[in-house]
Amino acid sequence: MGLFKNIFSSEKKETLDKGLETSKNTFFNKLSKAVAGKSKVDDDVLDNLEEVLVSSDVGVNTTLKIIERIEARVAKDKYLGTDELNKILREEIAGLLSETNVGEDTEFGIPDTKKPHVIMVVGVNGVGKTTTIGKMAFQFKKKGLKVVLGAADTFRAAAIDQLQVWADRVDVPIVKQDMGSDPASVAFDTLHSAVSSDADVVIIDTAGRLHNKVNLMNELTKVKRVMQKVVDDAPHDVLLVLDGSTGQNAFEQAKQFTAATEVTSLAVTKLDGTAKGGVVIGISDQFQVPVKYIGVGEGIEDLQVFNKFEFVDSFFK
Repeated sequence: MGLFKNIFSSEKKETLDKGLETSKNTFFNKLSKAVAGKSKVDDDVLDNLEEVLVSSDVGVNTTLKIIERIEARVAKDKYLGTDELNKILREEIAGLLSETNVGEDTEFGIPDTKKPHVIMVVGVNGVGKTTTIGKMAFQFKKKGLKVVLGAADTFRAAAIDQLQVWADRVDVPIVKQDMGSDPASVAFDTLHSAVSSDADVVIIDTAGRLHNKVNLMNELTKVKRVMQKVVDDAPHDVLLVLDGSTGQNAFEQAKQFTAATEVTSLAVTKLDGTAKGGVVIGISDQFQVPVKYIGVGEGIEDLQVFNKFEFVDSFFK
């Protein structure tokens, strides 16, 4: 299958491999137990495999699709050895994810159709939202783009301070107001500042509250409406940040957020040091919203664009 060619640089690939190590090892330990003493893939092995995938946070619906694909191969090839199982898994999961033509990026970038490109970032507190924004700013700046940050999470003083730390670290301008001020007004000021300074990218941090969906919807709608007074089609991207280490919980959050507001892309963070990396496969398959970035380490370079082929390759090799 020609899906797997080297897309990432070796350094980037190494980071990805390392970030997914715990997930991969846990998965393969379960897999080897599931096929212990079996030489061919039969119904028992498939039942066990189903259990392994579900317990690896791939999600029930996606697991059933994967099992169906493997059953079809068993029927076609008549005999499949269990020693080929990870190669087959790799091919079938990549095949399943290829049904959507997203997740094929290899580099950080923005469409060059509109300036500034406005990204509004949403997600509950504690998922690594501010860190993701800081690392995105770093990557965009590295590409020679002019970045402005907006601290519109005005409900927590810590959120404003944390974004300021990242702005200093990456050396990009930040627009902020006092804690408790109107998030829409911060967004408005940020866009004004970005337009007048001819910025390429604007990243706006918003408050992460899900417990009151109506409030959240109203607030985000207001922020969007006010932004559109400055840039008529802003935001161009609404990025939902999810904590991958929470596994199925991340899945639920994605469901709730996509029901509450329009989300156009996802970032899945904290995949290093967790065994729940399989959640990316499920989220990628189940939501009609593309995973754009994944966090695979603590370092400033460890936010990567999500490339489904590289991801599956690292997970199953």
